[in-house]
Amino acid sequence: MKESGSAGAFPFPKAGSLLEHELEIRKNLIGRRNDMKPLAFLSALALCIALFAPAASAQSSDDKNHGNFGVYFDYTRLKFAKTNFFGVGARLGVNVHPHIVLEGEMAYDFERNATATITDLQNNTTTVRSNLRLIHGLFGPKIQSTGPVRVFAVLKGGLLNFSVARNGVTAGNVSNQFGNIADGDTNGVFYPGGGVEFNAGFFGIRLEAGDEIYFDNGANHNFKFMGGPQIRF
Repeated sequence: MKESGSAGAFPFPKAGSLLEHELEIRKNLIGRRNDMKPLAFLSALALCIALFAPAASAQSSDDKNHGNFGVYFDYTRLKFAKTNFFGVGARLGVNVHPHIVLEGEMAYDFERNATATITDLQNNTTTVRSNLRLIHGLFGPKIQSTGPVRVFAVLKGGLLNFSVARNGVTAGNVSNQFGNIADGDTNGVFYPGGGVEFNAGFFGIRLEAGDEIYFDNGANHNFKFMGGPQIRF
């Protein structure tokens, strides 16, 4: 008896042919996956280039080299009072050379309850509590590298003013404290420090730390940190 003609009309592959067909499909899939790996790598590389191209462009054609203006958060660790002071400040810098900037800055640290122990010549010890406020004024050169990411060092001189708070922080009271710098408890300051800047075009972030040394019966060392945004022009 002859086999049905349907088998001839719709021939099925043999078992060996099925296996070869499956292997061919797997080979094609593996080949496509291998082709996707270089594509994924090139896509990631293109993304990195797209992200860093503006910074590289800024480094090669940086025209924001006239000066900068910034505001910052100010932190001072007043050593003799063992107290942390927090405030705000502003800074203006003028470039005299691609690697040298002349800067002036002032900061106001808000009232903190400070305790100090004073020993007189007869070895009598007195503990004094007061609500201190600080005003910092600094001026001097900043020596910097160039490019979108810059490291720098500063050597500045200036003043540190102490005042005792008797009332709240208002525009009038802050103005009065600035007005009393000349006649108040004001000390000379030397400030060496350094930090890093991250710039993208006209906008940047600056982080800086140093030793604010004020002179009152000798040198008094105080850790200082400043950080905030800046505009370059």
